Amino acid sequence: MTAKKWAYEDFVEGGTIALGEKHVTAEEIIEFASEFDFQPFHLDEEAGKASILGGLAASGWHTCCMFMRMMCDGFLLDSTSQGSPGIEYVRWKKPVLAGDTLTGTAHIIAKRTSKSRPGLGFITVKSEMVNQRGEVVLELENTGMFLTREAAQ
Repeated sequence: MTAKKWAYEDFVEGGTIALGEKHVTAEEIIEFASEFDFQPFHLDEEAGKASILGGLAASGWHTCCMFMRMMCDGFLLDSTSQGSPGIEYVRWKKPVLAGDTLTGTAHIIAKRTSKSRPGLGFITVKSEMVNQRGEVVLELENTGMFLTREAAQ
């Protein structure tokens, strides 16, 4: 783990991590919904248009999965991550529609070291995804656990 870029010390309160972009296709919305959330507005364009969502819309859980991929690619896979004790909240603010391009950002809002486990720290992150119009589609807050550089050796 010593070669990992992101250890506990590398997260700075008030800092921001860009998580990149993701283009959402109708095919992936339908594929996810077919297995996990088979409500009509996630499976059919016409049903989506007839709903309050306004078009073929990704499941909120699909949106969370897309965000998780952004977070993994953005920093988690290159970190000393030890998992997470949980998520404080998730809010789906706007529908994610086929054709949207999403951009993710993680804001470090707090950090502290563990009292019971030396070498382990907790990072609290408030994150969001916006669509191509700058509208927030997902907002969440969670805590991650990361080893210090010394503990990772």
